[in-house]
Amino acid sequence: MVEFRLPDLGEGMEEAEIRRWLVRVGERVTAYQAIAEVETDKAVTEITSPVTGRVAEIRVGEGTRARKGEVLVVFEEEAAASAGERAQSSPVTAATAVTTEATGASRGSTAQAGAGVATAVAPAAGAGAASGGRRRVLAAPAVRKLAFELGVDLEQVPPSTPEGRVTLADVRAFAERQRTAATESRPEPAQPVAVAATANGAQPQPGAAPAPEEERQALTGLRRRIAERMERSWRSIPHATAFDEADGGALVALREALLPVAERRGLRLTYLPLLVKLLIPVLKEFPIFNASLDEERREIVYKRVYHIGIATASPEGLLVPVLRHADRLSLAQIASELERLIEGGRRRSLGLHELTGSTFTLNNVGSFGGSSGTPIINYPEAAILAVGRLQEKAVVRNGSLVARPVLPLALSFDHRLIDGAQAGAFLARFKELVENPQQLLLDVV
Repeated sequence: MVEFRLPDLGEGMEEAEIRRWLVRVGERVTAYQAIAEVETDKAVTEITSPVTGRVAEIRVGEGTRARKGEVLVVFEEEAAASAGERAQSSPVTAATAVTTEATGASRGSTAQAGAGVATAVAPAAGAGAASGGRRRVLAAPAVRKLAFELGVDLEQVPPSTPEGRVTLADVRAFAERQRTAATESRPEPAQPVAVAATANGAQPQPGAAPAPEEERQALTGLRRRIAERMERSWRSIPHATAFDEADGGALVALREALLPVAERRGLRLTYLPLLVKLLIPVLKEFPIFNASLDEERREIVYKRVYHIGIATASPEGLLVPVLRHADRLSLAQIASELERLIEGGRRRSLGLHELTGSTFTLNNVGSFGGSSGTPIINYPEAAILAVGRLQEKAVVRNGSLVARPVLPLALSFDHRLIDGAQAGAFLARFKELVENPQQLLLDVV
């Protein structure tokens, strides 16, 4: 018997949740065959079998968290593999392949589980049969994810490739056929039945099924990770928040002037790259905002790099892709990298290194129509800045009431490290740059 333990998934991850098992007890597997999808703090990855054999026991169920080194599954290793199997599979090492699940698989990126970890390889076509006649489907991680999202059973999808591998097109075509069949076979809707009700609110007629008064759903996956991080941040960090508003007229004019140039270069220039560029000199001027507190050693850790976390909404919840070394990037490079990171975050296709290590977080709540609010600090950072929707408001200028584009600002900070006066000065400086972005030209080398 071979016990397979949760491997080191990198980036200091100590636990993961079993999102979905891709094998069953009694099924035959080959070395490097994908056996389960696991979800870490931010990313979804596949783990693969270290041996060729049969699944004897699954010890950690779906939706359950496991610690690094905990036994997930037990294999009954085959005593001797056939010559054909030995020719088709590489020698098994102690390392286990871990691949990042990527819908945008054209980038071909994989998240390594540590030094010496190999990328997953597809099992031989002839090794796809499982015990009891169940077919083991040959499919890439992106195909499995699409099937999961569309509710398609991969075993029912006819492969279109000669070697029997299911493609993305196969899954989409099968899902479309399912939808068409369901529509054609759907019965005519039943006519509504009138239920007499008395003036004193009598119960429905006997035999009518009562509507459920509540529904419960397990807190799993990314939603549970978000809940845990929010709880930890709120419990550990004494939050305080400072609010302000900036006149966004100059920012609007700057973007409109740069738009034609950006479009010629194929760039999508939003306000976010401009705000990141304006934020960097403020973080350099106030280094405590780019710091964190080592709670165990009671030391302030000042960061000499500027990795800006960008809060991004995905279908499953909030992610924070990280724009690394933002201070070394041009405005065009920031715009390009932000577009890649935000799209990758929404599709859950980013690697762990792209979702960890931020030193300060910027939350653009205006991207989904938000005006303002109290942002929660991205633990263990010292502060987070939220910018709201740029909208016209009536303001007083030189004694007259005029309409101006106003940008709401909300800065939450760790009150153990930062005082209100420092937060006010930070916001005032950022506001000054937003209202006079041409000041950045003074610092261009």
